[in-house]
Amino acid sequence: MLTVLLATRNRGTLLQAVLESFCALRSPDDAWKLVVVDNGSNDQTQTVVASFTSLLPLQVLTEKKRGKNFALNAGIGQIEGDLTVLTDDDVFPRKDWLQQLRRAADSHPEYSLFGGRIVPRWEIAPPSWTRWVNQGAAYAATDPAWKEGPIAANCVWGPNMAVRSAVFQSGVRFDTAIGPKGTNYVQGGDTEFTRRLEREGYRAWHVPEAVVEHFVRKEQLSKTWVMGRAIRHGRGEFRLGQINELDSRKVLLGAPRYLYRKLYSEGRKLVKGWVFREEEEMDRAHWNFNYVRGQIQEARAIHSERKTDGRAS
Repeated sequence: MLTVLLATRNRGTLLQAVLESFCALRSPDDAWKLVVVDNGSNDQTQTVVASFTSLLPLQVLTEKKRGKNFALNAGIGQIEGDLTVLTDDDVFPRKDWLQQLRRAADSHPEYSLFGGRIVPRWEIAPPSWTRWVNQGAAYAATDPAWKEGPIAANCVWGPNMAVRSAVFQSGVRFDTAIGPKGTNYVQGGDTEFTRRLEREGYRAWHVPEAVVEHFVRKEQLSKTWVMGRAIRHGRGEFRLGQINELDSRKVLLGAPRYLYRKLYSEGRKLVKGWVFREEEEMDRAHWNFNYVRGQIQEARAIHSERKTDGRAS
């Protein structure tokens, strides 16, 4: 027995198509159930989900506290079976998805985290400039070169993640201070979770045959959206991986000084690309510039938090 868990909010139309794809899933030998947590939707989500109650092994919950991780934590209490599969409300699985994750979990009992392959499902044809975009950071698309086998836990991502249920039964939960929560949030809720598990000794396994398609909306194919994503990515990476630099490096205006030097360097590249009309070089520099902006923004926010509670250096 395994449980699939997903949170949703105000994506009724897309969720309709997603749940239709779930109806085509091939069941693993030991059966499965689907837990959908409605995170306070005010569109047609509840009607859409209700229409699938006779078509899927479905359980529906409501969590009104805003935030994906609040919703996932609410759903953990409804898990049944030894394996929990996590995904998103904009993900379309291949028919054998659950079978492949089940196979991997049964074949590798010494591993507790399993990540499948994630490929983009474009709403419209992507423009040519997206070839330079970091597909993982922007669209949560995994590298097709990754082979089956052990992998760093931070390469297991939310759209296609399986966790042994014993992990949750031990009391582990998602951090509600990070991850999707409105439009202005720190990116990296899944990464915080998997890195924490890795520090506690849990190991991860990549399952490239367990494939899902992650829907990429047309508005996500604008440079404005992508550059905003770079800022959120930088914020998340600083909070998750560089926060100790506030203690170990010299700080200026609440952020490590070297980040301002990096910002200046990328700014020069950005200007150079604009002057010489080298569009791709300019775009790459803009992404890097915004990524560093995000790091500085998060560093200053953390520094401010520490000042408030008396821990600032």
